Amino acid sequence: MRRSAGPLSLALAVVAALSASLVAGLDLLPGTIADTPVSFLVAKALSILAILLAGYGLYVLVSGFLAARTTDRRREGDVRNVVRLLFGTAVLVGALGVLTEQWVGLLFSLGVVGFAVTFALQQPLFSLVAWIYIVLKRPYRVGDRVTIEGSRGDVVEVDFFVTTLWEAGGDLVSTNQPSGRIITLPNSVVLSSHVFNHSWEDFPYVWNELAIQVAYETDLGFVRGTMIDVADDYLGDEMAARIATYRERLSETPVDLEVRDRPAVNVQQRESWVELRLRYLTHPRRGTRIRNELYERILAELNEHPDRVQFPVGRNR
Repeated sequence: MRRSAGPLSLALAVVAALSASLVAGLDLLPGTIADTPVSFLVAKALSILAILLAGYGLYVLVSGFLAARTTDRRREGDVRNVVRLLFGTAVLVGALGVLTEQWVGLLFSLGVVGFAVTFALQQPLFSLVAWIYIVLKRPYRVGDRVTIEGSRGDVVEVDFFVTTLWEAGGDLVSTNQPSGRIITLPNSVVLSSHVFNHSWEDFPYVWNELAIQVAYETDLGFVRGTMIDVADDYLGDEMAARIATYRERLSETPVDLEVRDRPAVNVQQRESWVELRLRYLTHPRRGTRIRNELYERILAELNEHPDRVQFPVGRNR
């Protein structure tokens, strides 16, 4: 239906334009309204209708053409928004030009009005400028998981003025899973706030940590080795492949950073226990599920060796 809307709108635009020329040229409608010939008014209305129909038809055809040649499905929204803005501006200028018949004066007036609107609508204009920045610099795109001004979620839409997130985490749930709420943020916050992209295009993964607390009497070497073995068996090869990609991206920057390609464990001393933190790589949307699976497997292995593993008995953890 949408594919046929473009050609149909263009055909109707041609009919409206021809009708406007016919009405204006032959003066088919006698009479006046407020001292203005009816034929003149009808011709103007038909001309504006022709511009609107032509603009919509071209928008449908051009946006469909560009979207069909966009390999990244998540860029389709940006393509349609840019085309919509360009055609919307062109249609508005064309309709006002036909209505006033003063093209030079119209452009000058639009400049004056735009200058005044800049002061009256600063926040929306900042959001529009931020939208252009988002499209060009790509701090995030549709489908990314981001944190902006304390709001975390998956980007579902980036419009001219607002960014819509499907909330993950928040005060309703204790994990990074969806809460069911929608967050709407003005695009302008991108220009003045930190934007954390948890799944950026070149490397859509993050490091997670899982903490296991044991008593001082525990064989720490055994626990540490068990945690690494379980994690390596579960996601070691997959993690190594991802780290290879990360190292390639890292080599293109001046940053010199050592990155392990396998799970690792860091040991931290606490007041009444020792905490071993397993560090591994995962996709941000699978972080909770993988942490749960690792935790269950590690505890199962440790519980089979009560002579080597002791857990804290205090209640102050």
